Amino acid sequence: MKNKHNVYFIGAGPGDPELITVKGRRLLDGADVVIYAGSLVNPALLDGISAEIHDSSGMTLDQIILLIEKSVKQGRLVVRLHTGDPSFYGAISEQIERLRESGIAYEVVPGVSSAMAGAAALGQELTIPEISQTVIFTRMEGRTPVPDKEKLSVLARHMASMVIFLSAGMIEDVRKELLEGYPEDTPVVVIERASWPEQRIIRGDLTDIAEKVKEAGIKKTALIYVGEALRASEEKLGKESKLYHKDFKHGYRE
Repeated sequence: MKNKHNVYFIGAGPGDPELITVKGRRLLDGADVVIYAGSLVNPALLDGISAEIHDSSGMTLDQIILLIEKSVKQGRLVVRLHTGDPSFYGAISEQIERLRESGIAYEVVPGVSSAMAGAAALGQELTIPEISQTVIFTRMEGRTPVPDKEKLSVLARHMASMVIFLSAGMIEDVRKELLEGYPEDTPVVVIERASWPEQRIIRGDLTDIAEKVKEAGIKKTALIYVGEALRASEEKLGKESKLYHKDFKHGYRE
């Protein structure tokens, strides 16, 4: 299959090397240059490829763009390999802006987000009829600020299912912010390195999750899940969608 562009931003998936898409795998195998996101991407994905490989963890934005521009001028196929799905905290926007300025065409190939891998590890949906039909993806304010209207204490008032990225090292602050909206007995699950062999799952609620996470020594590479919907992986909630109900008629079933 002929490629349309010289540069592809590819979501590598959350860690399990089998969770990259078929398209992503094909492009990775055919790449001339691969720039991958350091320790966040499973190195097993790079096994057997013939490309020139660069670890971006020690590179600046200027260095990354210079390498891409140089490679494109040489007619080489460049894969920028990001963890999870690049649309969540992937830092692709700043790279794309530079490529546009240089007149370099690109394509983004979606991946499996760690948020999805974590939900799969729990074996449940994050949206449960009559309990939560909304999922909020967000992060705690750290060195990178967040808008005031998106602070956890504000988002918590929706009491929707929530997946919090990049915040496990601030778990006590996260807990305090969430208590501005959620009841104390709201279930919380922290998943470290979702889909990796060393994956760990810590369950609790807003009264004890901070202590449990600290005891486990989890400080990074972990997601925080919050919301009533999380009870579905441990108990029967009795909430069924109408889609498969015997009395629910639609265009494909009379």
